[in-house]
Amino acid sequence: MNKDLLERYGGAVPRYTSYPTAPHFEAGVTPETYRRWLGQITGDDALSLYFHVPFCASMCWYCGCHTKVVKRYQPIGDYAELLRREVSLVAHEIKGTPSVINVHWGGGTPSMLSEKDFSELMDAIRKHFQFSDDAEVAVEIDPRTMTNNMAGAMAKAGVTRASLGVQDFNLHVQQAINRIQPFEVTENAVARLRRAGVSAINFDLMYGLPGQTVDDVIRTAELAALLSPDRLSVFGYAHVPWMKSHQKMIDEDQLPDGPERMAQAQAAATRLNELGFLSIGLDHFARPDDALVRALDGGRLNRNFQGYTTDQANVLLGFGASAIGSLGPGYVQNAAPMGDYSRAVVAGKLPIVRGIALTPDDKLRRAVIEQLMCGMSVDLDETAAHFGASEKFQSELNTLGLMAWDGLVEIKDRRIHITPEGRPWMRTIAAVFDRYLETGEARHSRAV
Repeated sequence: MNKDLLERYGGAVPRYTSYPTAPHFEAGVTPETYRRWLGQITGDDALSLYFHVPFCASMCWYCGCHTKVVKRYQPIGDYAELLRREVSLVAHEIKGTPSVINVHWGGGTPSMLSEKDFSELMDAIRKHFQFSDDAEVAVEIDPRTMTNNMAGAMAKAGVTRASLGVQDFNLHVQQAINRIQPFEVTENAVARLRRAGVSAINFDLMYGLPGQTVDDVIRTAELAALLSPDRLSVFGYAHVPWMKSHQKMIDEDQLPDGPERMAQAQAAATRLNELGFLSIGLDHFARPDDALVRALDGGRLNRNFQGYTTDQANVLLGFGASAIGSLGPGYVQNAAPMGDYSRAVVAGKLPIVRGIALTPDDKLRRAVIEQLMCGMSVDLDETAAHFGASEKFQSELNTLGLMAWDGLVEIKDRRIHITPEGRPWMRTIAAVFDRYLETGEARHSRAV
């Protein structure tokens, strides 16, 4: 591995699950703004719905999500009622009858909802929104909380895909991140889901965790493959204790350094490729017959707040505390503090506290960044013409010229292609087109 490249390109950059990224959202986008944008949705639009459940049974020290630990069910049950109310509030503002093609439950731990509450929430969502016949319904699951009854309730409610948090199968790493999850626990959760009829399975793995080694990462990849998931993601641990105070519980002296993180990421990718999984974008892997691969091959791969996706919806509506939505005119975000979110919904108000209205330049740069992140290439002239723009990106091309010298990209006739050597630096390459990166006080995780 070239340590010079790591020094030049391994700095902190966004993950680009949106552009502009959330740190640049502002309070000028209000509930009234959201109401107006919702009113512009038509029957020709396709919807994706995201539901955030910010509760966990225990805190994993690596976690970067908006969540809290609860020891009794009442707060979760109360929250389920808030979600039902918010669904009604949002649906009321939509005048057309758009079709829902994707639903994603994230957290936190959505599987902490009772079977009754989850089923009734799905019924409420279907009451207010029209689902397409082939809509995908995905749920993020903590295998440690998955029961036969919950698996059955999910299947009955229409869940088609489950994404299981694994991170690492090695005990010493699990101890260092406060998440003890033996292989058998994950194996049993997968079996329960498949018996119930939820056959599409994703795993989330991580590298860069405290005490983790290349051998640990390889062993985890091999054990994960034994359970025959359709897709895997391999994320680099983002150590941001200034944002997530519980990460202070992690011994920073045990965190792998830059070269070790890079070695772990490359080892995971190499082993998964050897095991038959194809690389998708920066950090996802899928079986050759998976829809994610077909989307990549067909130029239909997208990227949103859940990572790489086949989701073709042009509108994403977010529900729950801290949830983010993406509509044609811009992004919106709900209040994150539970009290603020609850008071707004109970008062019959949309709980939006910030967002950003997209400029024509934002939309152009978002398209450039997404093409680089998804397809590893972009034709700058063609993309600019699509948006009716005259932007020549000359300063960006000058910067990319230095990256081309290092072998990370190839540039020909204003077409940019990320090389295999440049794949680990995809976020850094995309960041060249980010006009917001040097503004504000946002702090991001390392590129690798």
